[in-house]
Amino acid sequence: MKIKKLSPNFEVKNIKETVEFYQENFGFALVMAVPESKDGIEQTLSKNKEYIYAMMQKDNVEFMFQRSDSFRDDLFFAKGLNIGATVSFYMEVEGLNKFYNILKNKNLQITELKTTWYGMQEFYVKDLNGYIIGFAEKE
Repeated sequence: MKIKKLSPNFEVKNIKETVEFYQENFGFALVMAVPESKDGIEQTLSKNKEYIYAMMQKDNVEFMFQRSDSFRDDLFFAKGLNIGATVSFYMEVEGLNKFYNILKNKNLQITELKTTWYGMQEFYVKDLNGYIIGFAEKE
């Protein structure tokens, strides 16, 4: 077996709010969205619709977001679990200091920028659904 790529699928409460959060804070772009009616795939979000799924991308990173009810229908073993869980998503980036300075001035749950014992400069942000997103750059 050859693994071609890894695309995390996050269970979320609200697709529109999550898409907006990742666009505004991390610069992700919407690739596609599936409306609640499941009658097609859209490249933009409509104010008059609710959505059950969205895929977003920034550079080589792709995230999928699926609304809780749909996620739990697809993955029965997720029923009864809390959103967020004990996992963090760690991304190596370029321009970490500038990015950190932009985010620290927003109303976000964010750690201090620090240099680790393994030689990475990094910080973490908790998103609106409780997921922990890490950003790092080699010193």
